[in-house]
Amino acid sequence: LLGQRLLEVWSGLPVLYLLIILSGFVEPNFWWLLGIMALFSWLALVDVVRAEFLRGRNLEYVKAARALGLTDRKVIVRHILPNAMNATLSYLPFILTGAISTLTALDFLGFGMPAGSASLGELIGQGKQNLQAPWLGLTAFFTLALILSLLVFIGEALRDAFDPRS
Repeated sequence: LLGQRLLEVWSGLPVLYLLIILSGFVEPNFWWLLGIMALFSWLALVDVVRAEFLRGRNLEYVKAARALGLTDRKVIVRHILPNAMNATLSYLPFILTGAISTLTALDFLGFGMPAGSASLGELIGQGKQNLQAPWLGLTAFFTLALILSLLVFIGEALRDAFDPRS
């Protein structure tokens, strides 16, 4: 219970503001940003997986498997985990789109990758500075929209592929 409360406090921290503050102390690079994003992104999956496991332990076929004498490990691997994977894979593209949007916003605000690095936020910033060349901003915008849309479509395809009910 204490671990769950610590996770709630940790997930309540504003990631974007924390990244902006930390980039004032440390020169951000790709690995630093990736590590910080990984440090915060997994928290959303914890709630989904925990809820699926709590829901799955009360299903009839899980109770029947336990009544037949299967070990907890076999019940988890054969029955509960496939259902939890479906929910996790459905939620994962939204986490990735949030991370990409956060990194793009950081780069646009100047707190992300070092200046001169190729990134969508840098390209959007250059489009803002060069309004006489609208293709800079539009290219970055449409690229970002395409990437985020494709991630959602890939997530839907994965969800359909791993759906144990179909």
